[in-house]
Amino acid sequence: MPTVNNDGVRLHYETDGSGSTVAFVNDVGAGAWLWGWQHGVVAGPRESLVWDLRGSGRSDAPPGPYSVEALASDLEGVLSDAAVGNVHLVGAGLGGMIALAYAHRYNRASSLTLLGTAASGEAVTDRLDHLRAPLSDPAALAESLQTAFASDLLAHPQIREDMVNWRQADDADIEAWDAQATAMRTFEAPPLYEITIPALVIHGVDDVIVPASAGESLAGDLPRGEYLAVEGGHWAFIEESAAVTDQLVTWLDEQETE
Repeated sequence: MPTVNNDGVRLHYETDGSGSTVAFVNDVGAGAWLWGWQHGVVAGPRESLVWDLRGSGRSDAPPGPYSVEALASDLEGVLSDAAVGNVHLVGAGLGGMIALAYAHRYNRASSLTLLGTAASGEAVTDRLDHLRAPLSDPAALAESLQTAFASDLLAHPQIREDMVNWRQADDADIEAWDAQATAMRTFEAPPLYEITIPALVIHGVDDVIVPASAGESLAGDLPRGEYLAVEGGHWAFIEESAAVTDQLVTWLDEQETE
């Protein structure tokens, strides 16, 4: 797994496949496992890139709080090290905010897919804290996951066990989780009218962390924004993985045939 140093912070990333690059950007506290239902489908006809935000996985965890601007700078460091020219960014929650800030500041982004994302941290509800749990407590990790979903997905013992194991291996600890959450809560998007690349905003209709109305408003304020409501909660791309992945692949195909 390659490593890049960005302003003294070591960041780990991984690529798979070849062709145009699709970079996935994680939500608060989550490791790259979050994209296990999408990146394998993307890899092959395209190159998929996953990375650990500062504070999670194998990346460094400097003291917080963090900012979306610093995390966007980290993303630029990763993409530069990976020799990526143009990139399709796919971000969830905090990751969507990072993608927005990145697209405004840097010139590599060709399109945005934003899941459970708002233009302002003020739209993030207190339910975000329900995702917070110590990595040493499997029961708390399992319970906290339910906030991300609207269905009984976690009623399946194997799914619950797998997610807890992935979180223990890759997610941020409490201190780094709080640092990332601060970045999400204090985010204010740059002028959205200046982000003129195509943007698909996908939002779970039962998202209790970032209300769907915030996603719909975001899509409306982006010059080339499209809004797609799907069943599910904040992590609907896991809950309704087949439907969301199909939409993502179709969207990427459309961007590359225009």
